[in-house]
Amino acid sequence: MTTDLRVLEASEWDRWFGTLERAFGGALVSSPEQREMWRSVTEYERSIGVWDGDECVGTAGAFTFGLSVPGGGVVSAAGVTMVSVAATHRRRGILTSMMRRQLDDVRAWGQSVALLTASEPEIYGRFGYGVGTRQLSAEIDTSRVSVKVPSAPGDGGDGGPRLRYVAPDDAREAIESVYARLVASRPGMLERRPGWDRKLLIDPPETREGASALQCVLARRGEGDDAETVGYALFRIKPTWDSAGPKGTVVVDQVAALDPVTYATVWRFLAEIDLTSTVSASNLPVDDPIQFLVSDVRRAGLRVRDSLHVRLVEVGAALAARAYQAPVDVVFEVDDAFCPWNEGRWRLTGDEKGASCERTADAADLSLSVRELATMYLGDTSPAALERAGLVRELRPGALTEASIAFASPVAPWLPHGF
Repeated sequence: MTTDLRVLEASEWDRWFGTLERAFGGALVSSPEQREMWRSVTEYERSIGVWDGDECVGTAGAFTFGLSVPGGGVVSAAGVTMVSVAATHRRRGILTSMMRRQLDDVRAWGQSVALLTASEPEIYGRFGYGVGTRQLSAEIDTSRVSVKVPSAPGDGGDGGPRLRYVAPDDAREAIESVYARLVASRPGMLERRPGWDRKLLIDPPETREGASALQCVLARRGEGDDAETVGYALFRIKPTWDSAGPKGTVVVDQVAALDPVTYATVWRFLAEIDLTSTVSASNLPVDDPIQFLVSDVRRAGLRVRDSLHVRLVEVGAALAARAYQAPVDVVFEVDDAFCPWNEGRWRLTGDEKGASCERTADAADLSLSVRELATMYLGDTSPAALERAGLVRELRPGALTEASIAFASPVAPWLPHGF
């Protein structure tokens, strides 16, 4: 078989995207608006296809994102996306060739980190990707569970924000303003580039699964022209009735707020919507406040799964791009067969103000693969946890504790939306 791997041309997009849709069962998008959104955000010069004659048999792309990292910084990252291989051309090395080309390109673009969300996580570990963030889901029985709203300092408990229904499209600017202010506060969040606000609000009826059209509530403080949006919720109502009466579900897309009182106020509103008895949310941070605000955590139906997968393309630049919670001076012995330029020893020195990471001939303190280094990069998983799994080796006594404290994040990393 002779195939041609090349950069995508705009005129080829429909065939390229059609290959991707077929690989995902033909149900990747359900409306012309969704399809046009994906076309509009495609970065053609960062997308590749594999062609067998005139037939597209492999696809892969990359978006340009700003990724928040521990310490409040943002690094340029490649968001790997739209990866597929035609079922007729499996096990012929096509995926490996695309991953090889893509990581070489990411390095040439000067980006030290690649990201993806995996349909099948086991595929990408062999290319050096590790689970960098996880997500919490909740299925809260609001017929039995209440949500507590804490008092703001000095307000006597009555200083909460005002909530108002707003048409989602009319709330777009306010939503993006709140989101942008939150990005640096939590590792793993993505700066939204132009066009991504459309993805959040596209609402084709075919995707609602019996729920209502998308609804939006804004939380505001202040009066008149001085009022400020400090939070929002995007959600749907899925009505259900049985012989005992209404048992509808509030299906939460996103909840965000700039302060704890607003966050709890919005959640209490969702939990008390008439004719419903369940609030369902599929993507929350693993340290989300809602689990501490509910009156009965066992009836909150909490579950955790993997979310963002991270790949360090340039180890030195990636580790130097984040800050560290405590002073650290550790030499890593890194194994990276797929990107051999990362292999060898790297000395990381840094603290909460910044860091440097350079090659060194000094003796190694910790030995690990680039996949484990990616897993601990955003602070979700500690080196000590990986050592207990046999995936990190401590070569200098004390180095494991030093690195585990330094790599930690005071808030759990989280990816708020897919790509």
